[in-house]
Amino acid sequence: MNGAQQKVHISIFFCSVTSALAGFLFGFDNVVISGAEQKIQALWGLSAGTHGIAAASALYGTVVGVLLGGWPTDRFGRKLTLLGIGILYIVLAVWSSLATDVYSFILARLIGGLGIGMSTVAAPLYISEIAPAGYRGRLEGL
Repeated sequence: MNGAQQKVHISIFFCSVTSALAGFLFGFDNVVISGAEQKIQALWGLSAGTHGIAAASALYGTVVGVLLGGWPTDRFGRKLTLLGIGILYIVLAVWSSLATDVYSFILARLIGGLGIGMSTVAAPLYISEIAPAGYRGRLEGL
């Protein structure tokens, strides 16, 4: 393998690792909310039901995002969809942290969950498109 080919493979590897981090967000969100849920409940004095909805709102969004994730990936392409989802994550992370009431917090987490669900559709498709045939299985396994 010459230097140019090796450079391409390294570039594809890093693009694949970055895309695979989309799946990491699902678990990361669960860990973050579980660590903060008591403080959130105390901050807004939530009932048990509202507390449960606030904690699970990203999961509801994730389910819907997985179901709808094929449309933007087909319409706008995998790379552009992942870029848009990345921007959405940043905006919604700031929105969640600055939420002044539980309803805006729930809405931010719900929309963030949509992005998480869509990224679990778009990321594997993107990796399979950029990976050379001989490395596709290994890179998809990230």
